[in-house]
Amino acid sequence: MSSEDELRDVLKGAAKSIAEQQRNPRAWLSWIIYLLARLEESATNDNPADKQSYNEMLNALRDEIRNRTNTGGWQ
Repeated sequence: MSSEDELRDVLKGAAKSIAEQQRNPRAWLSWIIYLLARLEESATNDNPADKQSYNEMLNALRDEIRNRTNTGGWQ
C-alpha cells in the first residue's frame, strides 16, 4: 500500500468518525475549518514560502466547491 493509499484511508476514517459524532452536515464546517487551519500551520511552520502554495490550494478548493455546487459532482 502506498503512502497516498494510507493517507486516503486515514482521511476516510476521519470523515466517518466526524459523521458519526456529528450527524448534521452543517456541524462539519467547523471541523473542515479546523483541518484547514492545522494544515496552514504546518505549511507555514515547515517553510514560510509554502504560504503562497497554501493560498493557491485554497483558491483551487474554492473552485472545486463552486464546481460541486453548480454540477452536483466532484472532479
